[in-house]
Amino acid sequence: MNLEAFILGCGGMMPLPRRHLTSVLLRREGDLFLFDCGEGTQVSLRCLNLRWKKISAIFVSHTHADHVTGIPGLLMLSSQVDRDDPLYIYGPPRITDYIETSRRVLDMFINYEIIIREITEPGIIYKGDDFNIRAFKLRHTKSCFGYTLEENNRPGEFYPEKAKSLGIPMGALWGKLQHGQNVKLEDGRIILPQDVVGSPRKGRKFSFVTDSLYFPEIADEITNSDLFVCEGMFENSLEEDAIDKKHMTAVQAAVLARAACVKKLALIHYSPRYSDSELEKLLSEAQAVFSKTVLSRDRMVLPIDFED
Repeated sequence: MNLEAFILGCGGMMPLPRRHLTSVLLRREGDLFLFDCGEGTQVSLRCLNLRWKKISAIFVSHTHADHVTGIPGLLMLSSQVDRDDPLYIYGPPRITDYIETSRRVLDMFINYEIIIREITEPGIIYKGDDFNIRAFKLRHTKSCFGYTLEENNRPGEFYPEKAKSLGIPMGALWGKLQHGQNVKLEDGRIILPQDVVGSPRKGRKFSFVTDSLYFPEIADEITNSDLFVCEGMFENSLEEDAIDKKHMTAVQAAVLARAACVKKLALIHYSPRYSDSELEKLLSEAQAVFSKTVLSRDRMVLPIDFED
């Protein structure tokens, strides 16, 4: 099962010619989940030929303009295609006000159901068959949440040779053992799943954090993420500015990644003060702390693979 993150916009505060505002799309087989929806999101969706009408839910970190100004256009665009499923929107208090006011003032034609869920407390807010999405509090100038998508553990590897050696006939009994069920053979023996199946295998984890003051407890929420997308708005010499604006430096993002033992850190939400070439300074500073750091760029695709 494929899991991929598409960087639709990597910029913060204001859009630039090659840097739309913050937005990340996560594709997990038939599910599409959007994390923030800054200005220019539709452009990247088009360029990447992603099927926006299949977006199941939008998860909004906070209601600052550079994270939500792409939503009205996306809502109207989705009315131009056949859509049967509802669109869920999750976000902090007042996200309902923003969506409903936009619909009313812009006189939107919407031909599908929009379900808005305001988050007031951290915890699991969305459940799939074998994964969940969790919200956790950040510290910004207004109510703000980070998100993780975490898959359940997968069954362990099935060993056919062990099954054969135990005299288990190929077919339905193999399937039962792979699904964690005991089986009874014709000679009366009881075979347990652990006799022929290895230990459970870890599912994948994606984490998204922006905008926030640095605080070490974030690491507890993102522990063992396969991909951690985190703001790295400023260089280290501007740490005081970051604190004043309740943002993070690239170094602080890397400190979190190292403490949480993540597999990869993708920096995002850069200050517009940096040109594309100057972003290399942020990367260099972060990599000095956590080597598996990359600069996210608009329309970059980051596959998230199983560790085994």
